[in-house]
Amino acid sequence: MKILFTGGGTGGHFYPIIAIIDSLNKIIEEEKIIVSDIIFMSDTPYDKELLRQKGVRFKKVSSGKIRRYFSLLNVTDFFKTIMGALKAVISIFFDFPDVVFSKGGYASFPAVFAARFFGIPLIIHDSDAIPGKVNHWSGKFAKKVAISFPEAQKYFRKEKTALTGNPVRAELFIPAKTGAKEFLNLEEGLPIILVMGGSQGARVINDNLLDILPELVKKYQIIHQCGKNNFTDTKNRSSIVLENSPYSSRYHLFPYLNLDAMRMAYGAANLVVSRASAGAIFEIAASGLPSILIPLKNSAQDHQRANAYSYAKVGAADVIEETNLSPHVLQSEIDRLIGDKEKMKVMGEAAKKFSTPDAAEKIAREIINLALEHS
Repeated sequence: MKILFTGGGTGGHFYPIIAIIDSLNKIIEEEKIIVSDIIFMSDTPYDKELLRQKGVRFKKVSSGKIRRYFSLLNVTDFFKTIMGALKAVISIFFDFPDVVFSKGGYASFPAVFAARFFGIPLIIHDSDAIPGKVNHWSGKFAKKVAISFPEAQKYFRKEKTALTGNPVRAELFIPAKTGAKEFLNLEEGLPIILVMGGSQGARVINDNLLDILPELVKKYQIIHQCGKNNFTDTKNRSSIVLENSPYSSRYHLFPYLNLDAMRMAYGAANLVVSRASAGAIFEIAASGLPSILIPLKNSAQDHQRANAYSYAKVGAADVIEETNLSPHVLQSEIDRLIGDKEKMKVMGEAAKKFSTPDAAEKIAREIINLALEHS
């Protein structure tokens, strides 16, 4: 049995795939199923070392991104996509999988195209309340469709679609409370705010946070994942704004939080401020923490806004539209929630109820079932 995974080269696509592969390997080991190869095909491995640790072989296939605005890059990327699709067809011909799983994103198109060309069973998962273009197209011929938000159901045929939630790495369902404060050098007795912008960071969130940072550290401790690309700038600016603050040690800046550090951050935090990608939302839900979501204004199909309001509807989060975001609004919302312990408790319970700890296993079992049927 050979299984091929594909998806866009971002953390939002990559880490759910890793969660599914973990469940897949667990089922394979427990049930003594013979799997000869697990492959990940994309334009980038995202984390080559993690793939190696999981026993996954990476195959690079380039793909162009079709932008929603005029750009000459759309022309060059069109040809890049055509070449990527041809390369995927040739690659899959010589490395024929029994099933293809697609997480969507433009980088998944070549592998999905090849799967359709050869009639290989395809299962797709869409993380967002509004599906991306590739998943919307591939959902028409996929054998099975898994979705994270109920709002996505209307875009796919009901009889082959299942609401599974978004796969989250199992470790994140157990926040690391022991040792977190020591590892992160946190004080006792002060509320802790975890601020994230996704794996790439979010400049808008960073900018608004820095404007109110001297006031926030008087009352709270801040764990801030600013993004690798923003780290130097954020570090320099935070040093300036906190230069005369006696509480500067309460600000803890990171370019990126790995799995262990993220578990500790969730274990220590009282409140999360984050973008509204599906990956972020379901990880926050797994931690059982209340949150303030700031959806990206220009996300494709406005999916982050749809995600945020779908999650807020269950009572687990409050939403600040990016167009309404200001330093004053952000500080007021943080103060309001931290000051209302009962609401924070209710939001945390709603988050935990929304989480889907069995999503990865459900999808892994369906992948195995399709693969066995095909082989």
